[in-house]
Amino acid sequence: MKRLAVYCGSATPSDPIYMETARAVGRTLAERGIGVVYGGGRLGLMGAVADGALEAGGEVIGIIPTALVDAEVAHRGLTELQVVETMHQRKQAFTDLSDGFVNLPGGTGTMDELWEALSWAQIGYHAKPVGLLNTAGYYNDLIAFYAKMGEVGFLRPQHQGILIVDSGLEGLLAKMAAHTPIETITKMSKSDL
Repeated sequence: MKRLAVYCGSATPSDPIYMETARAVGRTLAERGIGVVYGGGRLGLMGAVADGALEAGGEVIGIIPTALVDAEVAHRGLTELQVVETMHQRKQAFTDLSDGFVNLPGGTGTMDELWEALSWAQIGYHAKPVGLLNTAGYYNDLIAFYAKMGEVGFLRPQHQGILIVDSGLEGLLAKMAAHTPIETITKMSKSDL
């Protein structure tokens, strides 16, 4: 993996574990020679990831829509800052530029990015690993919900392993490196649908 898209919140939670983890993720990826592709912001976890990677000499590519640049939240010290018009263009760039996705804690924007990465993998728009870093148990309920989708039958057995979960970055990266692409909906027979 040469580059990973890192999805996370632009907020700064009161518990310092989230900011510390975000900065450590950026630093660790840079130390491993893995570039960061992220939302281009300077605030919250997003800024912490970028700063951690930059401080360790890593490559950081930000993808930000014009509306957010204009709101003065763009990080101006990145390796590269790409300004796009729409959120769809932003997410397409994340997919095009990265070899996988790491999701840290975040809000609705982070959830949107996570679910799109998962659904695109199911359909076959990409065959990249989708990782979820469960910092301080933040995603426990989401992990249970993901399992529930499989139990009920809304998530096919072939797709239940798309989401790769770990509570530590080292474990998550190891699992992502061992990722094997799944059988996508577009490759399945009609009887399996």
